[in-house]
Amino acid sequence: MKNKKLLILIFALLGIILAACGGSDEPAEDQANEEGTTAEESADSDSGFPMTISPTVTSSQNRDGSETYTFEEVTFESVPERIVVFDYGFLDTLDALGVEGIVGVAKDSSLPAHLEKYSADEYGNIGTLKEPLLEDIAALEPDVIFISGRQATFYEQLKEITPNVVFVGTVDDDYWNTFLASVDIAAKPFDKKAEAEEYLAKIDSALEEINALAENYDTSLVTMYNEGELSGFSTNSRFGYVYENYGFKPVTEDINASSHGSNFGYEAILDFDPQVLFVIDRTAAVSGNSNIKEDIENDIIKQTTAYKENRIVYLDGPLWYLSGGGLQSELAKIEEVLAELK
Repeated sequence: MKNKKLLILIFALLGIILAACGGSDEPAEDQANEEGTTAEESADSDSGFPMTISPTVTSSQNRDGSETYTFEEVTFESVPERIVVFDYGFLDTLDALGVEGIVGVAKDSSLPAHLEKYSADEYGNIGTLKEPLLEDIAALEPDVIFISGRQATFYEQLKEITPNVVFVGTVDDDYWNTFLASVDIAAKPFDKKAEAEEYLAKIDSALEEINALAENYDTSLVTMYNEGELSGFSTNSRFGYVYENYGFKPVTEDINASSHGSNFGYEAILDFDPQVLFVIDRTAAVSGNSNIKEDIENDIIKQTTAYKENRIVYLDGPLWYLSGGGLQSELAKIEEVLAELK
């Protein structure tokens, strides 16, 4: 009898132990797999992908307004690893943020000096800013192609290489906001938001300094020099940020906005007589050779207040004409003006 009671007790204890270990109708291996899948899903959620990126603008027109180009959002399934970039300003931003994976740049146009490292053989040549080498780009097998206004006409052809073609260009009538939007495009998919915020803080500090400096002058004029000719720019133009963001007061707002400015004779500059005359050297940017000082400092301009008070500011052509819209270039522009007028 005692043995029978002992056996009953042992079986009861075994039943309790088995019940505690079971805890579920599923096999232990299935539970582990389920937990593993949940962790992976959580990791994917944290990474932010798939990620949809919007262009800086949804459409743009060619120079004479005869064609309109429409740009679409792009969805990345993962971080782009092979990057082709046309816009020098955006290349500047990617470089400033330390983004890796650039495989192709427009080497046949004039790379700005601070981006000269991208002329090395390790980076493929994708043509000029206006004439892409489509077959060469396709051979690079890019995950994404970043473009701006000069390549807009090739948008659909580039999408045949990869659907991930993103417009990152600035626009004349909203330059600063589209520049900031392009920085966001560069930062988000490559997890560089902290680096972007740090660089933008430097720009904000420089803007405060240049706004304080600009208060010392009542009138200014931004011009562009091209083979002996001058064009002028006021607010709502491609260089309108000199007035709107730097704080300089335009000598006139009666200038037609266009990408190359309105024709502006030397006599007109004398009539307006700005206290500060900014001159962007397009000739140097395009050809590398320029007679800017000889042409600008003629007998008419020598009568202006800007000349007499040594406030003709010659601005770096490649920087201002070709590579604006980047974190490094926008800071460099402000620093150049500060250095010239302090």
